Amino acid sequence: MAVELCLLLLVFCGSTISEVQPIYKPPPGTLDFGFVPAKTYDTGAYHEPGPIGVLFKIVRAYLYLVQPNSFPQDLVRKLAQQKFGNAQGDYQKPENVVLTLQAIYYEIGFIVSAALGFVFILLLPLVGLCFCMCRCCDNCGGEMHQRQKKNADCQRSCFATFLFVASLIISVGVLCAYAANQHLTNQVRGAKKLVNSNFKDLKIFLNDTPAQIDYLVSQYNTTKDKALSDLNNVGPLLGSRVQEQLGKEVRPALDAALTMAGAIRETREALENVSVSVEVLQEGTERLHANLTDVKMHLSNTLNDSACSATQAASTCNIIRNSLNQLNINANFSGLPGVSSQLAKVNDVLKIDLSSLVQKGYAAFNDTPDLVVNQTRNILSDIKNVLESIGSNITIFAKTLPVQKILADLTMYLTQSEAYVQDYFPVVEQYDFYRWLGCLILCCMVVLILIFYCLGLLCGTCGYDKHASPTTRGCISNTGGNFLMAGVGFSFLFSWVLMTVVVLTFVTGGNVEKLVCEPFEDKTLFKVLDTPYLLNQHWKNYLSGILFKNPNINLTFENVYSDCKENKGIYTSLHLEHLFNINEFLNISMYTEDVALKIEHIQINLSKIILLDEIGKENLLNFSSSGIEGINFAAYLAEINKSVTKVDLLSFANDLEARADQLPKGALENALKGHANNIRMIHNQQVIPLEQAMKYVKARSTLNQSIRLLKRTSSELMVKVKNVISAVNAAQLLINNNASLVIVQETKKYMDTIVGYFEQYIEWVKESIAMEVAACKPIANVIDTAVDIFLCSYITDSVNTFWFGLGGSSIFLIPAIIFAVKLSKYYRRMDTEDVYDDTENGNNGYHKEHLYGIHNPVFTSSVEQW
Repeated sequence: MAVELCLLLLVFCGSTISEVQPIYKPPPGTLDFGFVPAKTYDTGAYHEPGPIGVLFKIVRAYLYLVQPNSFPQDLVRKLAQQKFGNAQGDYQKPENVVLTLQAIYYEIGFIVSAALGFVFILLLPLVGLCFCMCRCCDNCGGEMHQRQKKNADCQRSCFATFLFVASLIISVGVLCAYAANQHLTNQVRGAKKLVNSNFKDLKIFLNDTPAQIDYLVSQYNTTKDKALSDLNNVGPLLGSRVQEQLGKEVRPALDAALTMAGAIRETREALENVSVSVEVLQEGTERLHANLTDVKMHLSNTLNDSACSATQAASTCNIIRNSLNQLNINANFSGLPGVSSQLAKVNDVLKIDLSSLVQKGYAAFNDTPDLVVNQTRNILSDIKNVLESIGSNITIFAKTLPVQKILADLTMYLTQSEAYVQDYFPVVEQYDFYRWLGCLILCCMVVLILIFYCLGLLCGTCGYDKHASPTTRGCISNTGGNFLMAGVGFSFLFSWVLMTVVVLTFVTGGNVEKLVCEPFEDKTLFKVLDTPYLLNQHWKNYLSGILFKNPNINLTFENVYSDCKENKGIYTSLHLEHLFNINEFLNISMYTEDVALKIEHIQINLSKIILLDEIGKENLLNFSSSGIEGINFAAYLAEINKSVTKVDLLSFANDLEARADQLPKGALENALKGHANNIRMIHNQQVIPLEQAMKYVKARSTLNQSIRLLKRTSSELMVKVKNVISAVNAAQLLINNNASLVIVQETKKYMDTIVGYFEQYIEWVKESIAMEVAACKPIANVIDTAVDIFLCSYITDSVNTFWFGLGGSSIFLIPAIIFAVKLSKYYRRMDTEDVYDDTENGNNGYHKEHLYGIHNPVFTSSVEQW
């Protein structure tokens, strides 16, 4: 199981420490297991040297000039694998000679520099000895006589300036050496805190394990609770899924049947509206027809009067007589066929409530989730028991692992190691004090030389009198010259010691920087260590041979260090799958086989669902044969679209009155005008109400709408009804015969959902094991602390800066010696001096020696020669 693997992994590796993770909300449908409990490490495996870092960079730049070649991976591999000295004559072998020459070529910069240093060590004391002996013989400037030159002041100033510059450079060098010496001491004193921080992190690495184990075990409850929740909601989940799939055909069929039930009710209403509207319109048009017939009869009788026989009236009366046929109704609703038979049949259909029958089908179909719950109750109980048993097994297994004992042993070993380091740390500090004192003495040697040079420059410059002759120089000036010569003497005494230390530290520190620190920084060193058969001639991969006793496993120092640097789990870093395979412990079938088997046995019977019974189907067929398609819709629509009368009665009355005015004055004229008024009255009292009164307008509109509705409904009514019945029958057939296939499909999806929770738990455990559980960042921190910080940043950088400063000071002692010897001649009091004749050379400020009784052997010798 996942927890078993996690616990086994923690037995081998320790606990997880990772950075605090940000809070996030998981996507819908996923389980939120949170994050493995973690604490923060105190150790920051990074060193910032501060202002002295500038000197470190300068020294590295100088080392690059000395050794610009890249790290010789192949050469180091060959040298490490080559056996020198095992047999006589190994060094003379051609391949060994080639390797030796390659090593010399790589180290040529260090070799040349070291050779120059050894030359300095050997020659400078020898030169000093020869120089001393030479001066004792009054040579090499040992004679206390100074020949005067015209540019003497310029030479003295130049020598003093050069000596001051050389002294200044020596001072800078000794300050660099002292700063590096003090920096190393300060870092060693502060290293105890860093060491304690590493031990603290390692303790956290071990002590946080129990909480992580409990957390990983407890997160099974998240999976179990979610699975139980879905099992308790099997109706809404599985039942709703089955209902949703079946509903793709069932609901449209029931909706069509329900729509047809609504159409039946609408048809009855439309038929009733047609019947009532036709009666209303028939009543109005019949009364109008009677009145128009009566007016037409009286008007005809008037036109038959003898007055119309007169010549003046005959043509007018004939015109009026010919227009009498227009006084008639246009829309005759009395002739429309009735719809009473269709209405009676529809009423018979509505005696059965089809909507209620359809709603019963809906209700039966909507009870699918309840059917699923009732039919799966026993199986779900078995599944819950399986889940509880898995949780019990996890708890029992967690208690049987000897994690606490192993952690206690590791903690004890770590405590002993920490005590050992704490006990020996004062010894390290003591030896570092001896080192600091020795380096300080070396710096003091240079400082002593500088003091003599500075005092010589100070006394010589301040006590020098340009008007005094070399033999009459003052005490201060003479003391300055003596200080300079003392500085020269100490330079010869100390220089070889200083250069010996410089050469040794230069060769050691420079090679450590080039062969250890730089390749460690770019991980080239790990690539060399990962060379097959390098550390052990019988093992291809040394690290896997040590850990797993199997050197064929591809486990490299570089990958382990990189993974630990990224704070990955030690399972991933050390490839512990070769020790125990995580997939065997996380086999999904181990968890879900019983659960899936139980779910597959779920059987759901939906045959009790009746969507629409035979009565409802027969009711639909009776509606299709109600005869509404036999209604003469064209006749109804034609009458509705006609006007009330054939002619506008108001226009007819006005025209009749106008023609009456054309007749002679008399009874005929008055009678025709009376008929025109009657026609106007009929128009106002009957035609206008038929056109505008709400009763008739509504009746006409209702009749129009109802007829059109009936026309739409009756269009292919039999086909529509048969389609509805066919859809209902097909949906019912799906439920009775094919629902099992849908149920199987949805049950599998439901099972996949339940099993998916276990898969999420397993994937989470895998990811936690790979990335969080036993994260090996402390191991990388220990390596960084030991190599990058202690060896390279603390020791190597400081040592390199020390020899760089001390070496520079030692080298500039040579020009300082030369300038000091030259300059001391101008400061010290001479025994003899050059004397010139005033008339020959002019008065140069010096007196002749015979005036003071000064013995001048040189001058005397010259005179005697002359």
